[in-house]
Amino acid sequence: MRELIHFELRKILSKRLTQIVFIGILLFSAFLSFSTYQNKYAFDGKSAEGTGKTAVEIDKKIAAKYEGILTDEKIRQMMDDFAPKYDLRGINAAYIYQNAMQSAAFARFADMDGHWNGLSVSDVFGDEEIKVGYVDGWLSTSKNLVRVFMALALAVIIMIAPVFSSEYEGVDRIILTSKYGRTKCATAKVIVSILIAIFSTALVTAFNCILALDFYGKEGLDCSILFASSDYVEGFIPFNITCGTLLTYQILLAFTGTLSVTGIVLFLSAISKNQIVAFVASMAFFLFPSMLPITEVDPIFRIIGLLPLYHVQAVSLMSVEQMENGLLYAVWAIPAAILFLGFGVFTSRRVFAKHQVS
Repeated sequence: MRELIHFELRKILSKRLTQIVFIGILLFSAFLSFSTYQNKYAFDGKSAEGTGKTAVEIDKKIAAKYEGILTDEKIRQMMDDFAPKYDLRGINAAYIYQNAMQSAAFARFADMDGHWNGLSVSDVFGDEEIKVGYVDGWLSTSKNLVRVFMALALAVIIMIAPVFSSEYEGVDRIILTSKYGRTKCATAKVIVSILIAIFSTALVTAFNCILALDFYGKEGLDCSILFASSDYVEGFIPFNITCGTLLTYQILLAFTGTLSVTGIVLFLSAISKNQIVAFVASMAFFLFPSMLPITEVDPIFRIIGLLPLYHVQAVSLMSVEQMENGLLYAVWAIPAAILFLGFGVFTSRRVFAKHQVS
């Protein structure tokens, strides 16, 4: 069995397309991270202004001044410190961006002219205890990971779709008439497919986290995602979780997503007559939910949201509900992934074993 696993592993990893896919995802990740970092902008309202590394340093310095539990006193101090020094000429102050902390404060506590609107912390956040700090870097990383993990899921489809379907193009005569062709060979294909999915997800996740740590440091991982710049206000997760918790869920959902995709692709690969059919069918199944007119508030989304597409998108699934035990509804992606993978493993082996050689 070990030799069969090594053989199947080499067969997938030695393909030029697989190598291009791996390199492509890493380059895509590096491009997203670097471009996001370079496009950062911050102005402290006095003299310091810059982009890229300078902007991150400015934002960190400003965040350090107010870090900790958000209070009404801190809000009033922020509004005084960030008050506009010029005529806004009818522009809503909530859309003015000087730095991440100013934008977060103005989005919730400023009137049209940039003055304090009179709201308290409890008026905006209820009884939630909000810890503020430098969260801009990690929230930017989270946004990028949605795109990266989407690309990763598509890459897994590309790599695994030929696992069974390619054998039906003539090689099945050799494999299925051999001693272990219908048993151990099929098992080895399944094991290798799962290993490829896990390895790919771990590699891409580690690569992106290393880049984020290098660009932004560890600051803000224990701070709430609720007090963030206006870029993150609309359509983001409405629960008081930390940046660290957000990333933990995203990484978890990346693994459940790729493993769910693996189960689906194994099944479709086993029943498809050739690689192209398996690839197209897998892509169609994965992307189909995006065409459904269903929002996160629709009750049926609790079921649709457990499809692999929403695992890798993460934010949609994480915004459904926070349960009484503090966990997000997204944890149901774990049993969903087990079901998808289990179904794919069981049916693909049976279908391949029963395939009649022509």
